[in-house]
Amino acid sequence: MLNFVQIILSKLNFSIMTKTINIFLIILLAATTSCSQQANKKAAEMTFKDELVFDFGKILEKSDGTTEFVFKNTGKKALIITNVKSSCGCTIPTYPIEPIAKNKTGVIAVKYDTKRIGVFTKTITVYSNSKNSPIKLIIKGEVIKNK
Repeated sequence: MLNFVQIILSKLNFSIMTKTINIFLIILLAATTSCSQQANKKAAEMTFKDELVFDFGKILEKSDGTTEFVFKNTGKKALIITNVKSSCGCTIPTYPIEPIAKNKTGVIAVKYDTKRIGVFTKTITVYSNSKNSPIKLIIKGEVIKNK
């Protein structure tokens, strides 16, 4: 009979311990979610002046394949762009290295190598401390041969 009582008590203790751990995890999750939402409200945010897709249309071979994406930091903290990557070596982005203060603007310039004939679509990915990072910019068009 003593063994039976000990087994019941050990299962009861395990059940109480499991419930206590579950309650602790729920409280921890709620606190973490609340903190991240508050931090996110104070984060930087990139808002672009125009569309995130730029269409060159038809452009001549060896012509200027440069465009600019103008953005504004509409967040509460300074915006720091940590990296900008293109989907191909034929597309070269340049971006501000210094922090962009809140309510200030910046420019990401993108140059496409127009020595390549044909239709193209390239993606430029912008990484930053912005709450909407990463952001994907797209350039597209068709390079046609000079006559």
